[in-house]
Amino acid sequence: MQPIISVQNLVKKYGEFEAVKSISFEVFEGEIFGLLGPNGAGKSTTLEIIETLRTKTSGTVTVAGFDLDKKAVEIKKIIGVQLQSSGFYPGLNLVELINLFNGLYNQNVNALELLDKVNLRDKAKAKVKELSGGQKQRFSIATTLINTPKIIFLDEPTTGLDPQARRNLWDLIKQIQSEGTTVIITTHYMDEAELLCDRVAIIDEGKIISLATPDKLIDDLVATGFEKPKEVKQANLEDVFIHLTGRSIRED
Repeated sequence: MQPIISVQNLVKKYGEFEAVKSISFEVFEGEIFGLLGPNGAGKSTTLEIIETLRTKTSGTVTVAGFDLDKKAVEIKKIIGVQLQSSGFYPGLNLVELINLFNGLYNQNVNALELLDKVNLRDKAKAKVKELSGGQKQRFSIATTLINTPKIIFLDEPTTGLDPQARRNLWDLIKQIQSEGTTVIITTHYMDEAELLCDRVAIIDEGKIISLATPDKLIDDLVATGFEKPKEVKQANLEDVFIHLTGRSIRED
């Protein structure tokens, strides 16, 4: 696999405080890569630098062969960054918002076909504020796809969603990956990272402390003699909830 993102010795300082401490990693083309860590660990700062939204102090970042220092405009053309719902014009409906993005990106994406992809055609004339939490997140992800990006960045996409909406969003992310797009995701849900991510980097206090596949990280922990305090059951309460209420989304 070829790296589509290369980060080498990345440093970000705010005065004397070093938020990112000379980290290095690569993201392979076509994978779902998770950047995990507690709040304040430096993961958002790292992603915002790669997304060209924040300046770095030192180090090198290359995205799809483009050097961040020299080709930031070219990088912006090939990435999609998830917006929060507050980032959309409140007076426009979903079709109008997609057409607005079409103009900004100089694209001609069919709005209804894009809404079909994220199961929102029936909300075509609705405004973002009228959507449920899961619908807002699906629409937000849809807008990242308008410029046919090579890479999309998803920042905690399922926070606050109910179990059906979470699993539907997982299916959407997997579908996007299957079409050849590289996905970078942050999440505080470790079950989500384990299910979705091909590899994860765990960052703490500005440093990457581990990077591997979820299976490798789990196997390494088990090899140390780690044991859960009680037997792991074959299902959990979320599985019960989905089984009893169904997997399909129920929008308010």
